[in-house]
Amino acid sequence: MAYKTDIQIAREANKKPIQEIGAKLGIGSDDLLPYGHDKAKVSQDFINSVQDREDGKLILVTAINPTPAGEGKTTTTVGLGDGLNRIGKNAAVCIREASLGPNFGMKGGAAGGGYAQIIPMEEMNLHFTGDFHAITSAHSLLSAMIDNHIYWGNALEIDTRRVVWRRVVDMNDRALRQITASLGGVSNGFPREAGFDITVASEVMAILCLAKDLQDLQKRLGDMIVAYRRDRTPVYARDIKADGAMTVLLKDAMQPNLVQTLENNPAFVHGGPFANIAHGCNSVIATTTALKLADYVVTEAGFGADLGAEKFMNIKCRKAGLSPSVVVCVATVRAMKMNGGVAKADLGPENVEAVQAGCPNLGRHIENLKSFGVPVVVAINHFVTDTDAEVQAIKDFVAEQGAEAILSRHWELGSEGSADLATRVAQIADADTANFAPIYPDEMSLFDKIQTICKRIYRADEALMDQKIRDQLKQWEEQGYGDLPVCMAKTQYSFSTDPSLRGAPTGHSVPVREVRLSAGAGFVVAVCGEIMTMPGLPRVPSAENIMLNDKGEVEGLF
Repeated sequence: MAYKTDIQIAREANKKPIQEIGAKLGIGSDDLLPYGHDKAKVSQDFINSVQDREDGKLILVTAINPTPAGEGKTTTTVGLGDGLNRIGKNAAVCIREASLGPNFGMKGGAAGGGYAQIIPMEEMNLHFTGDFHAITSAHSLLSAMIDNHIYWGNALEIDTRRVVWRRVVDMNDRALRQITASLGGVSNGFPREAGFDITVASEVMAILCLAKDLQDLQKRLGDMIVAYRRDRTPVYARDIKADGAMTVLLKDAMQPNLVQTLENNPAFVHGGPFANIAHGCNSVIATTTALKLADYVVTEAGFGADLGAEKFMNIKCRKAGLSPSVVVCVATVRAMKMNGGVAKADLGPENVEAVQAGCPNLGRHIENLKSFGVPVVVAINHFVTDTDAEVQAIKDFVAEQGAEAILSRHWELGSEGSADLATRVAQIADADTANFAPIYPDEMSLFDKIQTICKRIYRADEALMDQKIRDQLKQWEEQGYGDLPVCMAKTQYSFSTDPSLRGAPTGHSVPVREVRLSAGAGFVVAVCGEIMTMPGLPRVPSAENIMLNDKGEVEGLF
């Protein structure tokens, strides 16, 4: 049987005007700022007006470590949201926006798949409502103002060797990782080493996703450390007087975007920090707004639970006062086989032994998630090649872990295929058995926070940090940043820092290469192993196959 591609399904969708979608959540058309007919921003005035309402139930969707076989976390998030609406619940979905970098690299689109998608798909994966452009522009304005300040006399006495504010672009471009800026003589400024990160790794992105409102946004932007003086005292963005203009550029980007699923259910798509190099969750303002408008809010955290879910719990929930009622961990038969040592080309034939051999990766994620005090359900995202025996092997394994696995066929059948999962998830959420708490307290030292995550989540023997890094952490504690959570920048493919080490490894160490202080966002980034904050393109980038067809439609993006 030939299945339609994601883009074909999305194009055939029966889209409703965005005002109708807003009405489902009680948002009047005057409170929507439309971008065309099928997407709109929700006004800050409306968001302010619903703050006294009770919150709905928060459901987090996470996954096992990603494999080339695919897991379908966003697909499951959307399918579960549609499933909850199908069984009569008032539910909304919250996901991240897509970065252009991976779209043209190798990851492809980020709007779900099959019959569990968010539309309009092409716009969501390309420029959408311009939020990422606004973030890139605000970040670039600060970069320009720092170098301009130095050029016109450097009244703040910035040590040009200690400018820590890098530049950004929303593209995978390894040539920009390390550059020399201001070459070409006196009129171009003082030459210095610089570099680019991808926009989604910008502290401005993290701040937009963690800020409560425009006032909070401006304060956090002002709190960002951009450089140090010769005496090692910090220079802040507010010292450069950039925070006001940056807030102006981000004014519209701060408002959450409302779109719809294929089944015309409401979906908020806002913000997009990567989970391996940033904190990997959609914006706090989108999630908290959705919780005021819907009885159930299904959101996702990027990559495997060792990254996305850990940061969702320890950073986003801690900072925003959120408390998830249930966590759904997505697994597939195919991914279990890959974790069990089967090559991608050999995933077709039934192989129950390989499924069982790969299950320890899932088991560890279940155990880790439970350690946050939240009940866990495993969603087996169904592929048409899965056999009953392989699915049963996962169900049996999960039952031994004291959790429940439910087969979900949302990719193929939409909400009809996810109704069982939705029914069980709603029951667990309504039972109010969650007793959520982050796994480390604010007052723990930064060094110990990093060690705690490495030992408890990654099951490493230790985090390796040289004296220079330890001294840096101590210095930040002395400056008053000791109570911040830590954001681990690590490969998504393994619990370890070796991307080829699948399954549930133990006996490994986590080398911390450098630490960065995101004083505005409110966390310390620990860069581990070979992880890059500016990715490169693969040998054959997806961009080579992306084009417009004869009808002027986008082809090759999915």
